[in-house]
Amino acid sequence: MSMMKVANELVAGCRENRELENLDKLYSPDAVSIEAADFSGQGRETKGVEGIKQKHAWFGNQVEILDGNVSDPYPHGDDRFAVIFEMKAKNRETGKVEDMKEVAVYHVDGGKIVREEFFYPMDE
Repeated sequence: MSMMKVANELVAGCRENRELENLDKLYSPDAVSIEAADFSGQGRETKGVEGIKQKHAWFGNQVEILDGNVSDPYPHGDDRFAVIFEMKAKNRETGKVEDMKEVAVYHVDGGKIVREEFFYPMDE
């Protein structure tokens, strides 16, 4: 699958709530996910699709997405692309609602996502 096909399918899956299905479809089994900070207590780096699925589950347990927008992909050469995610999220524990925004950069090799990196503002 070309990088742009991967990028477009990832975006479509996010918009259509098919993120978990796309993990098996679009990601290399040994893909790596890197967060800007360690919010889960498990470190910034997650290795493997199964670990990334667990990270998605952890996030879903922490927040309820009330509204959101997923940008079209921004290609960078033939091996990576970026996507901007904007969300209104409610913290399940506190009930606090906040706006969240992040940029994700995806690296593609052999028609699969092999690395994803997330960038977002953080309190100092």
